[in-house]
Amino acid sequence: MKPLARTALPLTALVLAATAACAPGTSGGSDSAKDDKSGTLRVWLFQEVNNGPKKKVMDTAVAAFEKAHDGAQVKIEYIPVETRAEKIKAAFNDPKSAPDVIEYGNTDTAGYVKDGGLADVTEEFGAWDEAADTDPTAKESVTVDGKIYGAPYFVGVRALYYRTDVFKDLGIDVPRTQAELAATAKKIHKAKPELYGLAVGGAYTYGAMPFIWANGGELADKKGDSYTSAIDSPAAQKGIKAYTSLFGDANCPAAKCAAMGGNDTVTAFASGKSAMAIGGDFSHQAMEDGAVKGKYAVVPLPGVKEGDIAPAFAGGNNIGVLKSTSHRTLAVDLMKQLAGKDAQRGLFSGMGFLPTYTDVRQDVAKEEPFVAPFVKTLGSGAKFVPASPAWAQIDASQVLPTMFQEIVSGRKNVGAASGDAAKKMDQAFGAAG
Repeated sequence: MKPLARTALPLTALVLAATAACAPGTSGGSDSAKDDKSGTLRVWLFQEVNNGPKKKVMDTAVAAFEKAHDGAQVKIEYIPVETRAEKIKAAFNDPKSAPDVIEYGNTDTAGYVKDGGLADVTEEFGAWDEAADTDPTAKESVTVDGKIYGAPYFVGVRALYYRTDVFKDLGIDVPRTQAELAATAKKIHKAKPELYGLAVGGAYTYGAMPFIWANGGELADKKGDSYTSAIDSPAAQKGIKAYTSLFGDANCPAAKCAAMGGNDTVTAFASGKSAMAIGGDFSHQAMEDGAVKGKYAVVPLPGVKEGDIAPAFAGGNNIGVLKSTSHRTLAVDLMKQLAGKDAQRGLFSGMGFLPTYTDVRQDVAKEEPFVAPFVKTLGSGAKFVPASPAWAQIDASQVLPTMFQEIVSGRKNVGAASGDAAKKMDQAFGAAG
């Protein structure tokens, strides 16, 4: 999984922006022949930095579930994100000690399906009234080869944070295209050399992807049942050039910025060391707690053409049922309860997690103005990583950060670096089958 940055409003999934994802390899799960309609269901959810609000929402959901299902009880265990891979691997390998329901990162879906750990809930999801309002990109994150393996739990995207005081002081306008973004960043750094114009990171994969997608590039193309890398295509190379052009003495010196990840760029902005940064809705509280409080605003990251919004990576987490459960019917109902509209409203209020339902998302945007640019970004068409178990290996191996760092350091040009990255990605796709 590629968890989202866990700051004070800690969305998972998607970027402790640089935490490596790793779908565990296992011997594969198996369907249980039992479907008990009573008993105790075990649930593993991720432990948040401040877990109190999440626990309160989940306790309410559990109480509603137990009231509606006589004879059923629910026991929730909150597990550390950092050790989830080993724990979930063990669960897949030992069904007797495994939970019935788990929270998992949306980039882990394909790997967990390949490992035989998640139950196919396509039929139940299709018959679920609330599911009809699920955002298409969120639904894609639980879909592998046309089948559905869970319910989206929350989603997170990134947009452009900028310093209103700096822009006012220099008399400059908010950039409306990526070309203007680069020019504005360099203008700010020239006028105020103590600031990065736009904080960027060579290890900030999910901050770089919008530049690739906005220029018409893709990470990979689906070829039958597998994928082939597209990171070295002409369109992708154009996006890579756009992103890597932001490194250097004119904006964000490579010596300092090449190793920076997403959390580093958010910290640079929140601490007042950068005039702009690409941050998530989940970064909002970090800004409010930082030196820039009251001196910033957020807009969607611009695309290549004026009026366009750069496609953002749709991060987040899902709730799934384990294939080995002996309480399948109850487990699916519990999945719906934990990831339902009422629960997602509560998670937004308590944690800042963006709902995966379009109608609920519009409602919370009216309640909290800071959400509006992120909702607009999602509405314009967010994108997802290849639905392949190979992605976890590609991510964990730092294939894309290595490519960016080779370019900004001058060790390789865009063509050579992207070509090498494509070879590594294809090796991973080939090994995954």
